[in-house]
Amino acid sequence: MTAYRLAMVQDADYVEQDLAMTKDGVLICLHDDTLERTSNVATVFPARFSKESIIRAPGKHWIANDFTLEEIRRLDVGRWFSGKFMGERIVTWQDAIDLVRGKAGLYPELKSPALYASRGVDMEQLFVDSLKKNGLDRPESLKTTPVIIQSFDEASIRRVAVDLPTVPRVFLTSEESDVTEDRIRELATFASGIAPEKGVIEGHPDMVARAHKAGLTVTSWTFRAGEKTAFPTVRDEMSHFLYELGIDAVFTNNPDQFPRRPPG
Repeated sequence: MTAYRLAMVQDADYVEQDLAMTKDGVLICLHDDTLERTSNVATVFPARFSKESIIRAPGKHWIANDFTLEEIRRLDVGRWFSGKFMGERIVTWQDAIDLVRGKAGLYPELKSPALYASRGVDMEQLFVDSLKKNGLDRPESLKTTPVIIQSFDEASIRRVAVDLPTVPRVFLTSEESDVTEDRIRELATFASGIAPEKGVIEGHPDMVARAHKAGLTVTSWTFRAGEKTAFPTVRDEMSHFLYELGIDAVFTNNPDQFPRRPPG
């Protein structure tokens, strides 16, 4: 929650929520499918690691979907990042909506739908229902709290195009095959935008104009201070992508470094 508040203080236009799902069917804001990297779950629930082999990385893994919201709220999800954030608790999707609504846009990512489908869980339907329950799909709401849905999963983007036609949707990719002429035309039939990884755009800068011609917005990720790049600062890097390559938006860890220019 501290990070979301800081993003808005730093004038982020949208705040991103990576969505996972608890055992009792609550959408939570969590980047990973598992809890061990960003919490003390291994200490609080040492024997509750998953016996499934769906996580390819080595070591023990505690899948968020194996825990109820009440259990996950027992975990410290701040201390791993810095002692300053010790005691931070998980943020639910509803918490994020309530915090951000009317102050900035929401940019939720539907993560790992295949994981939930393999467990007989319809994550997309729960998400669609939550958006409608909060009225966030209504045109009047979108004017004050814009929403953009993102996913690497093509089936998910195709589905929300049908279930939430008023809400823009962006297809995430790190694949060069997704920026060919034919593929861009195909994506434009169900997506509002494409969000290639930075390297894909750098390797195919002409894709920006081709995507725009097809009616797609172009966003790229992730711009972060301290990362070794060809640019002196993250502000310079974002400027290059926005004003030289011509993309429309960026995902960044540093909204205070965004090189905003007046419209027109």
